[in-house]
Amino acid sequence: MAGHKTAPPATLVIFGAGGDLTRRLLVPSLVHMMAAGMIDDQFSVLGVSRSEMSDAEFRQSLEDFDVGEVEDGYAKAWQKLRGKVQYMAGDVTDAGFYSQLRERMDKDGAGNAVFYLAISPSLFEPIIDGLGEAGLFEVKGAFRRLAVEKPFGHDARSAKALNARILRWVDEEDIYRIDHFLGKETVQNIMVARFANAMIEAVWNRQYIDNVQITVAERLDVGTRGEFFDATGTLRDMVPNHLFQILAMTAMEPPNRFDAASVREAKSQLLDAIRIPNAKDVKRDTVRGAYTAGHVGGNKVGAYENADGVASDSRTETYAALKLEIDNWRWAGVPFYLRTGKALSHKDSEVVLTFKPVPYADFRDAKVSTMPANRLVLQLQPKEGISLDFLAKKPGADIKPTPVEMQFSYADYFELGGSTGYETLIYDILTGDQTLFQRADAVEAAWRIVDPISKAWKSGKPEPYRAGSAGPKAADELLERDARQWHALG
Repeated sequence: MAGHKTAPPATLVIFGAGGDLTRRLLVPSLVHMMAAGMIDDQFSVLGVSRSEMSDAEFRQSLEDFDVGEVEDGYAKAWQKLRGKVQYMAGDVTDAGFYSQLRERMDKDGAGNAVFYLAISPSLFEPIIDGLGEAGLFEVKGAFRRLAVEKPFGHDARSAKALNARILRWVDEEDIYRIDHFLGKETVQNIMVARFANAMIEAVWNRQYIDNVQITVAERLDVGTRGEFFDATGTLRDMVPNHLFQILAMTAMEPPNRFDAASVREAKSQLLDAIRIPNAKDVKRDTVRGAYTAGHVGGNKVGAYENADGVASDSRTETYAALKLEIDNWRWAGVPFYLRTGKALSHKDSEVVLTFKPVPYADFRDAKVSTMPANRLVLQLQPKEGISLDFLAKKPGADIKPTPVEMQFSYADYFELGGSTGYETLIYDILTGDQTLFQRADAVEAAWRIVDPISKAWKSGKPEPYRAGSAGPKAADELLERDARQWHALG
């Protein structure tokens, strides 16, 4: 986080300030930013929630949960930020609340402001309308920006309606649709690895690459989020945002410039080039699963269907795997395999590019068909780094090509500690950089791809897989049918 210019002074108004996201991620991120000199001394936070409490009680609730647990080096930063944190109780569905909010902000002399929706999506529209009708998006000589957490809609129709509702009050240049996955340094490094290295970008195409795999695997089960998760599922919760954003960074064309407009245009064009699956494609090229009882890391995990809040006749998936095709010059004929799931054997987020075999390499008994493929692995978490699997001669009289690995680890070169991933995102909102945020058309394009899958999955039930395994058997068969296999988790 070092080396940043200080962001301009602003008030961060957090709706849903009593929630887990604020305590666990947003406020600790602000502490890190204060310690790094990324935010101005005039920066302030106004938390908004329904519960009645004083400023002091709100600050104490934050301190008790997470801020008190940050490293000792951040203690002074928290004390500095603490006095800038205020609280306002209110019913966000009551139009009168927004008149009170405006009066308070005017009284406090708030100029620049970011309205951050860290709250249930069901409240997005009343909050946006309330802010707009109270004129809180319109202040001369200052910026007013809107930050919206996922999920951004639950299908293409709802996403389009939500975009239209926001655009009634806010210009696209002031809308920040947040995917926290993009705040991770290693996710952003996908673009650097590609476009800053000629030897990598030269082979980043259908001539050399056989297939691309994108994995976001979690060891956690649904825990206490059963009711929310059962209404959403892994497909809608993870694919149109996290996995498609990684896919866009991996497969997009080089942007004309590395500014927000150019990068977002390149991503949007890539998403638009993904072939929308029909009913036959969904049946053949998608897999869904739900975990049964098992053990993850030595801990017993109950079956998904028995989790609190999950319907007894649930058809919701906790695992999704897809095979997608991109209809453009660079990627024609190259399958992209995506998978994500809960209660799996390892926490693992990665992009794996498997290269085509060399056309001819007859080293005596080592035929091309029996030689392991070259692979480039971009490890996003938890052991952030890049590795290259290639072949080298094994010492001895015979020429025996043998698989070896060359590895770069972020921890060996950079300090990655003391970050939640939200620091970059909040800083970019304050400075007006939209590079890491989704544009309206990209959000809608992602849902258009997911909708046919979601619709088809309403019938039938997910395939069971044991908690602590790598997922359902059908996911392995999805690749085996193409004479391929998944890169091992972990």
